[in-house]
Amino acid sequence: MRVHLGSDHAGLDLKAHLVEWLGEHGYEAVDHGPFVYDAVDDYPVFCLRAAEAVARERAAGQDSMGVVIGGSGNGEQMAANKVTGIRCALAWSEETAKLARDHNDAQMVSVGGRMHSLEDMTRFVEVFLAEPFSGDERHVRRIGQLTSYDETSVLPPLPASAQGLGPDAGLDA
Repeated sequence: MRVHLGSDHAGLDLKAHLVEWLGEHGYEAVDHGPFVYDAVDDYPVFCLRAAEAVARERAAGQDSMGVVIGGSGNGEQMAANKVTGIRCALAWSEETAKLARDHNDAQMVSVGGRMHSLEDMTRFVEVFLAEPFSGDERHVRRIGQLTSYDETSVLPPLPASAQGLGPDAGLDA
């Protein structure tokens, strides 16, 4: 499996570690940068490229995945999620890494290089890459709603139990 990586300066050392770790564990790592430390670099430059590569390869039928890394992982996740078709989850535990795949069929994971130990972050990536999507109907349905919104910007209809409640009350669905 090919794994695309991007980061900012705060994730540079973890990214270098992951490139090596991935190769040792049978993955093909593709590093989209940065390649040198720059305290004022812009993570979108690198994370968008990693996400674009994952989206392009998956559209071509490849089983590519991605990892983006920053200080907290928040901005990197947001950048990756701007790419149409990408679902990037922020992992802060083994359980969130597992659920990102099992429930959300995420193709990318984001980790915070300043939030956890090197061993923990490596484990989050390991769990994420190993976990299959469950394919449960409810998860497929929810992902379908996200994909539809991503493509059309049309909100999914409210369920009958929510009709007439909340800020949509009185509006045509």
